[in-house]
Amino acid sequence: MELIEQPVLDATPYYLRPFSLEDIPLIKQASSDPYITKITTVPLQGDHQQCLEFIYRQWSRTTDGTGYSFAIADSTTHRAVGQIGLWFRDARHGRASIGYWVGPEHRRQGIAACALNTLAGWALGYPGIHRVELYVEPWNEGSWRVAERCGFQREGLLRGWELIGNEPKDLYMYSRIAERAQD
Repeated sequence: MELIEQPVLDATPYYLRPFSLEDIPLIKQASSDPYITKITTVPLQGDHQQCLEFIYRQWSRTTDGTGYSFAIADSTTHRAVGQIGLWFRDARHGRASIGYWVGPEHRRQGIAACALNTLAGWALGYPGIHRVELYVEPWNEGSWRVAERCGFQREGLLRGWELIGNEPKDLYMYSRIAERAQD
């Protein structure tokens, strides 16, 4: 999939923007969360260089055509509080997937829902994409409640779907599809 320059998306009171070097403190904080580091490319107990390399990888997502990786930032302070990404692995079939995390000190504030609703809406207007998917571990009730609040529907349990920490894990599949015009 050919990508264009990464946009900045309004998710009031937050916004989604490319990562910047000023986001290293968030990456450092996230690197101490064992779950974030297990399911993402955030380095476990990352030092400054590893956090910098994480940011460089996020920048490369657009240029290598795999998707868009956004920092979720507070509209007032401009401080990054999390990450959300749109991935095009199955774009040839009209599908994209979204993954997200919020820094430990910023959870339970509605941040993930603002970001997810914004990105899903934008993604469903993206040329060729008619379906957006999420994959959530069954125990992660906070994440699947966010998905449901944002109009995603649970479609089922995918048994042994993904290796997480070298162990096959079951994941719920959620989807949100583009609105279709009524005939």
